[in-house]
Order: sequence, then structure tokens, then C-alpha cells
Amino acid sequence: MKTYSAKPAEVDKKWLLIDADGITLGRLASLIAMRLRGKHKAMYTPHVDCGDNVIVINAEKVRLTGKKAKFDIFYWHTGYPGGIKGKSKGEILSGKYPGRVVMNAVRRMLPKDSALARQQMTCLRVYAGAEHPHEAQKPEVLDVAAMNPKNKR
Repeated sequence: MKTYSAKPAEVDKKWLLIDADGITLGRLASLIAMRLRGKHKAMYTPHVDCGDNVIVINAEKVRLTGKKAKFDIFYWHTGYPGGIKGKSKGEILSGKYPGRVVMNAVRRMLPKDSALARQQMTCLRVYAGAEHPHEAQKPEVLDVAAMNPKNKR
């Protein structure tokens, strides 16, 4: 018996549409990361991008449990001395780019500091509203809320 290793030419990438309205952020991000990596497929190979393209709509309506909207903070550094800055998830969701909360949550669930993770992140598109420009790809709707009752409470 030989171990199967998928080639990039053999990978069939589908388009998935996920509505994030009322879905818990961590559960949504873990499902998206699994789909981006391709771990839901039988032909999964760790060193090949065999995941699907994922479109997330209504990212501004994602649900945060507990006090995460106020006390869970994303930090970054400007590069200057004393240049540490941070914003809470609630501030980002109510700000100009609410999709960044979902993008950061998914990025942190992918392998760290690798070219493959950067390549897989290009297959994720996040939109704050209900409109998206990918109708020509005929995305298949993935109902995350119906998968588990805990996904939407």
C-alpha cells in the first residue's frame, strides 16, 4: 500500500458561499480554515493547496460571545519605539473594515509563517455586507448555522 500524495494539477477547487450573520466567530473561523486547507477532502495532502475558495458575506454581523467585543484586543506595532497599538474586536466590527476580524481569526488558525498559508489566504474573500462580485463562479451555499445548533445561538 502506498500513501497517496495529491498533485496541484489534480486538485478540484470549488467555490463556497458562507453567510456569517449571527454565527459565532471562532466556530466560523475554524470551519473556514478547514475548508481553505482542504482537510474535509479525502485527497488532503499537507504540502499542497487542495482547499476550496471561500466567500464570506455579512462579516459585520458575526457574533462574539462573552465580553470579547470589549476586552479581546488585536495588537500591532508601527515599527517606531513605543509604537504598540491595539483595537478591540468590537471597535473593528463597528469600524471601516469589519471583515478584518474574520480574516485575522482565520489567518491565526492556518499554519504559521509559511508560503502555503499565504497562498491559502488568497482563496478567502470577506465582505461586510450581503453583496459580493463572485456570482459568475456560481458559489455553492454552505449553511454553517444548520451544521450545529451551537454555531448560531
